[in-house]
Amino acid sequence: MGYGGMELRHLRYFVAVAEEQNITRAAARLNVSQPPLSRQIRDLEEEVGTPLLERGQRSVRLTPAGWAFLEECYPVLRQVEQATKAARAAAKGGCGELKLGYAPGPTQEFLPKLLRELRGAEQPPCVELRDLTTAEMLTEVRAGRLDAALAVLPREGEMRGLVFERLKVYPWIVVMAWEHALAKRKSIRASELAGEPLGVLSRREYPEHAEGLESMIGKGRKLRFSGECDSGASLIAAVEAGQGVSVVATSLRPTIGARLAMVPLRGGSEGNVIGVLRRKEASAEVKRMLEAARVVARKDSAG
Repeated sequence: MGYGGMELRHLRYFVAVAEEQNITRAAARLNVSQPPLSRQIRDLEEEVGTPLLERGQRSVRLTPAGWAFLEECYPVLRQVEQATKAARAAAKGGCGELKLGYAPGPTQEFLPKLLRELRGAEQPPCVELRDLTTAEMLTEVRAGRLDAALAVLPREGEMRGLVFERLKVYPWIVVMAWEHALAKRKSIRASELAGEPLGVLSRREYPEHAEGLESMIGKGRKLRFSGECDSGASLIAAVEAGQGVSVVATSLRPTIGARLAMVPLRGGSEGNVIGVLRRKEASAEVKRMLEAARVVARKDSAG
């Protein structure tokens, strides 16, 4: 595929460089050496007729023309991906491919139900699951490397060009060791946790967790964070080991079991909102997945 002297690989190379903002990292991601990659990008700029990148000693930045070109690259690459999927589906007898990102902790209850619903569909897709952070899912869905994601509601301003459809809200609970003074309470007000050491998910990978606690509990006060964890499972283990308390969604109950006391939180937000994150244009596989997800959400609400 080409546009004049432009080849599909030029677009893929440019997208990698633009996303990594570094030629060396982009070369490693593409599994090519750095000098040929740099030449391909220069060839692309000559073909377009204007610089697309501003090159620094250690990084590169997009020019205004580069940003405009990047926005147009994504739809082209998605079209090629959809054509490839259609060909593969035809070769497999109609099994469409669905690359689905997911957040393991928040969706551990919903995801298995969704997969069962999809397997029972008239045209079940071939699902490829990818365990990713919210930031990674936003990037991968926007770039077309994921078809959709089962995710927590992203922060305001992060969904440029994307759509989020709410499916279910999981209420907040406070988790703590059984010997904690608050463990026997029927409920806990958010303000009562202001002085407690709080375990949180990694603020680099899951910034929405700490920010949510600051919004619900802090209200202008500085919170005491006892440590950061890379997953819901490790957060539960840290609290079990005595590293403070935490606030998590009821979706984590299967992981918690009888290990910790779980007390409903009062005075916080509505809960942890999960749903489907996707691009505005949806493939047939994404549409079928959305319908299956809505069926699961309706069954959960009715139950």
